Amino acid sequence: MATRTQARESVIGLLYAYDLGNEEIAKFVDEILEEKKIRNSQKEFALNLFNGTIKNVEVIDEQIIAFITQGTIDDVGSVEKSILRLAIYEILFENLSKAIVINEAIELAKRLASDGAPKFINAILDQIKKV
Repeated sequence: MATRTQARESVIGLLYAYDLGNEEIAKFVDEILEEKKIRNSQKEFALNLFNGTIKNVEVIDEQIIAFITQGTIDDVGSVEKSILRLAIYEILFENLSKAIVINEAIELAKRLASDGAPKFINAILDQIKKV
């Protein structure tokens, strides 16, 4: 059975594709999750995260913009932006431990994003959790 970390990683991949302009990805979420063996309760978890993040992307992006200290949201890499969007959605809209969400985001950034991403993501999420 897939873990929540694996479900989140799959959602980040979906959000990444969405951010690159593949808005049609939403039509294939079920198939993509099945390919990655994300099933049952973890599939429901992943679907909820993906759909919730997409539904609230404007509010989420406003949070990112509010806490970027250098550059603009367009300067943030797509992988980093996808990780941030997912984590911010979880912090603002889900009843999950903020510490766990932030830790997961940092760990996923270490595996999926650029070298400076974990520190950048931690700094933004740390500010958001205080709001």
